[in-house]
Amino acid sequence: MPLVQDNQSIHRAFIALGSNVGDRVEMIEKACLELDQANIKVKRTSSLFETTPMYMLEQGTFINGVCEVETTLAPLDLLNTLQSIEIALGRKKLIEKGPRSIDLDILLYDQEVFSHERLNIPHNLMLERDFVLRPLCQYVAQLGKDAQTYNTYLAALPPPEPTPLSTTPISPQFPPLHATDPKRSTHVMAILNLTPDSFSDGGAHSPIDFTQLSATVRDFIAAGATIIDIGGESSRPGSTPVGADEELARVIPAIQHIRTSIPEAAHVAISIDTYRARVAEAACAAGADIINDISAGLLDPDMLPTMARTGKSVILMHMRGSPQTMTSLHDYPAGVIPEVGAELRARLAAAEDAGIRRWRIILDPGLGFAKHQPQDLEILRDLPRLRAADGLDGLPWLMGPSRKRFIGNLTGVKTPRERVWGTAATVTASVAGGADIVRVHDVHEMWQVAKVADAIYRVD
Repeated sequence: MPLVQDNQSIHRAFIALGSNVGDRVEMIEKACLELDQANIKVKRTSSLFETTPMYMLEQGTFINGVCEVETTLAPLDLLNTLQSIEIALGRKKLIEKGPRSIDLDILLYDQEVFSHERLNIPHNLMLERDFVLRPLCQYVAQLGKDAQTYNTYLAALPPPEPTPLSTTPISPQFPPLHATDPKRSTHVMAILNLTPDSFSDGGAHSPIDFTQLSATVRDFIAAGATIIDIGGESSRPGSTPVGADEELARVIPAIQHIRTSIPEAAHVAISIDTYRARVAEAACAAGADIINDISAGLLDPDMLPTMARTGKSVILMHMRGSPQTMTSLHDYPAGVIPEVGAELRARLAAAEDAGIRRWRIILDPGLGFAKHQPQDLEILRDLPRLRAADGLDGLPWLMGPSRKRFIGNLTGVKTPRERVWGTAATVTASVAGGADIVRVHDVHEMWQVAKVADAIYRVD
């Protein structure tokens, strides 16, 4: 018999998530879906961290995280439900603190202290566990005055060896991003614009000539691209929207062709560059792995719920207004770094409210979008400060400086496709600042730049 549910009051709880058997991320994501279906609403999630085991050391590495939930269940009812979910997902507890497909532990429940033979809140062992405190400490706003206490406990723990790595999954065929790994390699995202009017390569790639498309994609891969970003509508300043039907006609056949007819692309991630939910959903069904939205969900109210429903990883870019209005919206009285950080933090919160998991989110400061030259340069110069801003820690970042107008202004090179050398400097700055992905037109050249920049900057 379940216990009385405290007059249906809504309670806030924090639940630790862990798995070290099978597809660990998939298991944690299934557990979150099961929580939602049990009316335990997942409000937001931490990053996921790859961690070495404690207590019983002879077992595989864990993926650990924390989620904040809202529930009407009393503590013991919540525990019963969590244990039912663990069993439904195949957990078999054969060895104490041993391998497990899924582990769900209640850490905190409102401000309550609860003691029972089956359950203690706060969790008895949480203050000695880096793998619990590290993700929990990302909830600065939610923990309020207690956040500093948990940060203090985390800082006092012996540093784990190796240091836990934040983990952003992309697809089963693509390695996860580890944004906190100082030795990580920078991914090169190749731009494939299937548009007649993009600012530097309009008309260069046909959406209907599959022979040319195959050659282009193979060239990208041979040159070092690991992600291909496909766009069907130009987002250059002042561009004219084409409509969802035209955008779909341009990108869906190309995605399907890459996925079915180019074997070399099997381990390359495909990103769909769109702000329309309808296009994003169709592209994912066709084989896209990432949704890249220049508006971070602001231009289509259905976009964030669609992103959540697909379960794909997403890129949220900072922009104000639209491509038609953004050039007049570059006033940042408090400074471009603080304001871009605050506005990205708001989009991150909106994404989480829509059900997108934090570990599925990549951020982009939007070089050239609602920014003029000094602001673009400041972002390139101070990217580490943006990455470390409150609420944005542990997330991967994409930088898209390729052939941008500010490079032409600085160098006097008017033709975008000739801005290779200037772009090379910005790619180096992006890697030095901590970017995980650089989005570029000149793949062969920028792969070399990123490779050398990695060798210089990506060290302990």
